[in-house]
This record gives sequence, structure tokens and C-alpha cells, in this order.
Amino acid sequence: MLAGAMERNLRLADGTELLVRPIRPDDKAALAAAFERLGPESRYTRFLAPMGSLSESQLKYLTEVDHHDHEALVAIEAETGEGVGVARFVRLADDPQAAEFAVTVVDDWQGRGIGTALLALLADRARDEGIERFRGLMLARNQPVQDLVKMFGRPRVVDRQPGTVEVEVDLPPAGAGEELTAMLRAAARGETALERRAIRR
Repeated sequence: MLAGAMERNLRLADGTELLVRPIRPDDKAALAAAFERLGPESRYTRFLAPMGSLSESQLKYLTEVDHHDHEALVAIEAETGEGVGVARFVRLADDPQAAEFAVTVVDDWQGRGIGTALLALLADRARDEGIERFRGLMLARNQPVQDLVKMFGRPRVVDRQPGTVEVEVDLPPAGAGEELTAMLRAAARGETALERRAIRR
């Protein structure tokens, strides 16, 4: 897939315009800048370890993706060009119909439905590439993301270690995404079911 082949515009409840598109190699500086806007807790929650900065090799891995086995979608504030969130999947080598997923929204943009919107769009891309299931390793205390994956259905716990849990969830088939479409529209209005339950991710 060409990196510019899928672009979506999102309007948040306050009128803010976002552009969502596949990540590109020239996004390294923007990704590093967005990382600096994550607090220590957000960094630990995303990487499951203390992170002071992203190395050059990490930035290369995170931005130079093939858009087939590894996809990443970035949300960019249209007015400033600043990155505010990213969602990605990486296909599992031993299970090609499954992929690990991750969603990150910078601290000052959390609670506005961006994570929900990004994950819904990421699922569309995953289905296009033949992926049927998302798997995620997360902190056991990270209830917001555990609840976020419930937008697809009931997740299954595939592994549990002290402090972490790994879950897997089936993606709805293409053509059965009316609920996801509704959630995407609601997310753009700041009215996701997750937010109504006071989950802010």
C-alpha cells in the first residue's frame, strides 16, 4: 500500500480538524516531538518500561514500515501539522492472520475520542491485509485500553504475567462494521460509549 493511499479527515467536537494517514519515513522528527509530549506514565504504559527518548533505530523501525505486515496510522492536527496520536499493527510471524496492536495519544489530547477513531481505522487497514485478530500486551492496570478493544467484541486473555495481561480479539468481518462506523462518527463528536463510561483514552 502506498503511504498516501488512505487519508481521512476527522473533526472533533470542538471543531478541531485532524488528518489521519499512514506514517511515512519523513515523520521521524514529528514522531520524536510527539513522544516528548508523553508524560512518564504514558510512556511506561505504551512501552512497558521507562523510556527517556526514542533512539534513531527505534524511530526508523516505527516510521519505515511496509504497510502490509507493519502498518501505522498517524493523527495530525491540520492547523499546526503536529502529531497527536498513532495506532499500529505488526503481523505475528507465527500466526499471519493475527497482529499485535498499539494505540498512543499524546497526553494533552487524550479523552477526545482519538484513540477510538484510530483503532477503528486501523482495523479497516488490518482487514485489507488479511488480518482477522488483534492481540495486545498491556499493563494489567491499563483498563482504558482493555475496554477500548471491546469495541470489536469480547477479548480473550491469552497470557497473564505479574503486572501485564495479553488479550486477543476477533475483528468484525468487512461489511459488518456498522457499529464501528457509528463509533467512529461518535468519536469525532466526542461521544464514544467509552467516554460515556468515563474512560479517557
